[in-house]
Amino acid sequence: MTETENIAYDVVVLGAGPVGENVADRTRAAGLTTAVVENELVGGECSYWACMPSKALLRPVIAQADARRLPGLRQSVQGPLDASAVLAHRNYYTSDWKDDGQVGWLDGIGADLYRGKGRLAGPRTVTVGDKVLTARHAVAVCTGSRAVLPDLPGLDEVKPWTSREATSAQSVPGRLVVVGGGVVATEMATAWQALGAQVTVLVRGKGLLNRMEPFAGEMVAEALTEAGADVRTGTSVESVARQDGTVVVVTDTGDRIEADEILFATGRAPRTDDIGLDTVGLEPGSWLTVDDSLRVTGNEWLYAVGDVNHRALLTHQGKYQARIAGAAIAARASGVADLESGAWGAHAATADHHAVPQVVFTDPEAAAVGLSLAEAEQAGHRVRAVDVDLSSVAGAGLYADGYKGRARMVVDLEDEILRGVTFVGPGVGELIHSATVAVAGQVPIARLWHAVPSYPTISEVWLRLLEAFRDH
Repeated sequence: MTETENIAYDVVVLGAGPVGENVADRTRAAGLTTAVVENELVGGECSYWACMPSKALLRPVIAQADARRLPGLRQSVQGPLDASAVLAHRNYYTSDWKDDGQVGWLDGIGADLYRGKGRLAGPRTVTVGDKVLTARHAVAVCTGSRAVLPDLPGLDEVKPWTSREATSAQSVPGRLVVVGGGVVATEMATAWQALGAQVTVLVRGKGLLNRMEPFAGEMVAEALTEAGADVRTGTSVESVARQDGTVVVVTDTGDRIEADEILFATGRAPRTDDIGLDTVGLEPGSWLTVDDSLRVTGNEWLYAVGDVNHRALLTHQGKYQARIAGAAIAARASGVADLESGAWGAHAATADHHAVPQVVFTDPEAAAVGLSLAEAEQAGHRVRAVDVDLSSVAGAGLYADGYKGRARMVVDLEDEILRGVTFVGPGVGELIHSATVAVAGQVPIARLWHAVPSYPTISEVWLRLLEAFRDH
């Protein structure tokens, strides 16, 4: 029988994805001894099955689409993408699903890595195999989320794709059904259609990207259709089966669709079902409620950072939370009595409530930060939406022939600041940080007039938006 080994640290981090890595980085920078526990690959979902592989698949797709909109280049890029080269490019960006580099980074900051399934075993205690890790100051749960599959009979036998299979597949399916209308669904439909699959998108709701302004989903759906995809809204899957290798999908309208693979991109659930939450009075499998310092409600030592707290399921937002949590853990460990926990303070993840940015890397790109018009109105703000056709900006015309795009800013009429901004169009992902600065900084409209956009860039849309607000 193996003897149990007890090891004490200042901080124990469950999960070595980008969120856990950033918590460890901040606590180590503060001089706190830190252990990180990971049962898969160091670097997490983002590095191997989400952000990095999906964008590596999409970048050649978007570059080709942009090139086809330019005279002098259009005729040179009319052929199909080299799918094998794109997939190899994707493999490179996942380090072929090896985590040596990420492990080396953790070692470089002085954090100790424990491989295996980490579970809480009471207050400030984590078990990993035959080891018991105790935390003097904090345990941070950074275990992320997983894809949710619907409750359909026989689904296991179909072996459906989730986001993991969609981003790591080593060959292009001839026909692919994508179920869902969110970010994963639209990005993967864009990528695999361009790589040669015949894609059918089935959306239960009225449209795509329903968490953004309605025009974002409308423009992406239109572009997917023009690219050859079959986008069906108001459609649910009634049954799915695999017959002689072929996936057969029957919809609620009675349509029968055959495909080689089916991707379900229909939601996420927290990876908290098997981490010992019951040993500290919490419900296994639940999202964890936290305060703005990311400390779990009712606890002095337990933190939940990233997807597990359900505040904003985005890698960059989880890393932001990790920096806040790491700073809060360090401050409390050093005996600071009064944290900077007010809005926008050093120990408060205020941006989670007011300034969450997101880019959807479809063609066209969709990027948004803050509140949509509907969300702002529901929150009780007196607001006005200001819209501009992006094609009216000189930089957009130079970027691509026939440029199609739209911009909206949601203006708070009482405080005269921006509550939200949305851009849709080629290349707009690089515009969103300027909007994030304006929303997070609560920059007055009067001051924005003095932020002069360079000519001729697409960012001149800011001037057009301000003019539209002033003149109407």
